[in-house]
Amino acid sequence: MRLRLHPAAVLAALILVPGIAAAQDARALHTQALAATCANCHGTHGRAVEAAAVPGLAGMPAAYLVEQMKAFRSGSRPATVMHQLAKGYSDAQVETIAAYFAAQKK
Repeated sequence: MRLRLHPAAVLAALILVPGIAAAQDARALHTQALAATCANCHGTHGRAVEAAAVPGLAGMPAAYLVEQMKAFRSGSRPATVMHQLAKGYSDAQVETIAAYFAAQKK
């Protein structure tokens, strides 16, 4: 039995697939841009330089990172600047950043 595709279905796939890929690329770029805001202190891709005063974030569990950002934001975790920086991110942004760093290799 031979599969026959309707021409409209083929056309729709040709139109939608690049759009989906572009949306994924835009989402990935947005995530990388958010994570890049942490690079000055925590290193590129969350890999801090050896003997740095601040920890690297790469490979840390996402739930832990979210918890810490919330603690900085509320003031329950002491910090020099993180309590101010954490206030600048929405919960969704914090979760996105945490997922990004959790997926990075140490």
